[in-house]
Amino acid sequence: MKIYVDADACPVVRIVEKIAKENKIEVCLLCDTNHVLQSDYSQIKIIGAGADAVDFALINLCKSGDIVVTQDYGVAAMALGKAAYAIHQSGRWYTNDNIDQLLMERHMAKAARRAKSKNHLSGPKKRTIEDDKHFEESFRKLMIHAGE
Repeated sequence: MKIYVDADACPVVRIVEKIAKENKIEVCLLCDTNHVLQSDYSQIKIIGAGADAVDFALINLCKSGDIVVTQDYGVAAMALGKAAYAIHQSGRWYTNDNIDQLLMERHMAKAARRAKSKNHLSGPKKRTIEDDKHFEESFRKLMIHAGE
């Protein structure tokens, strides 16, 4: 098992690394050339800038049983298609039971943003310490589940 993180602006990288280090599991952080990452633990792969370049590189690397950390529902769907596990930075597990609904919600939100009428959708709320604790708890559970 290996952990792949879609690390462009990912707020949970250090939590993932801490738990992976405790369990002696390799981590690979993928980012584009617009981001600078440093890590004493993880392997860092810098992927050329381009629409979805990091996403496709991550999916090409991950294998069955690996864990993918991403906020991108499309990346999560592709990871599930490879029999990998996927988790959102909120701590929500992506599963074959919920991914279709999530993709539909994403599509509807995108359509609403493009509509001629002004639909003001609020952005994400500011990340809290509780959000980090929830992610850590959920990620630990996923690690146990993936190891079974």
